[in-house]
Amino acid sequence: MRHRNATVKLGRKSAHLRALFAGLVCNLIEHGRIRTTLPKARVVRSWADRMVTLGKRGTLADRRLAVQRLRRPERVARLFRDIAPAFADRKGGYTRVLKLGRRGGDGAEMALVEWTNYTPPEPRKKKTEKKAEEKKAAT
Repeated sequence: MRHRNATVKLGRKSAHLRALFAGLVCNLIEHGRIRTTLPKARVVRSWADRMVTLGKRGTLADRRLAVQRLRRPERVARLFRDIAPAFADRKGGYTRVLKLGRRGGDGAEMALVEWTNYTPPEPRKKKTEKKAEEKKAAT
């Protein structure tokens, strides 16, 4: 029995899991939100929260630990420079998981993982709207 074993296997070997979660956390750092399955989202939330905690402490050893786990120094630099200072006054709960429903192909439960201070970018304007604004500005 697997009593008190908190690791999530997801049908993969341990090295594959570490690579998967490192990639998901790096994408979360880059884009601010990611869409994935619910079991992966729950694990990514804990990984991302640990990385932000390392970023808030900000020592060289913490930076090296983050690079060791995420394997992308440019993402770690952005984490330490931009994301961690934004959570300086917060003691935890840096990410949120929003359920999206089931995926059409296989029925997997989908979720959205995002930073709690995430604000989505404004939607892009269509070409017709841009042309209408240009005409108004020209007259």
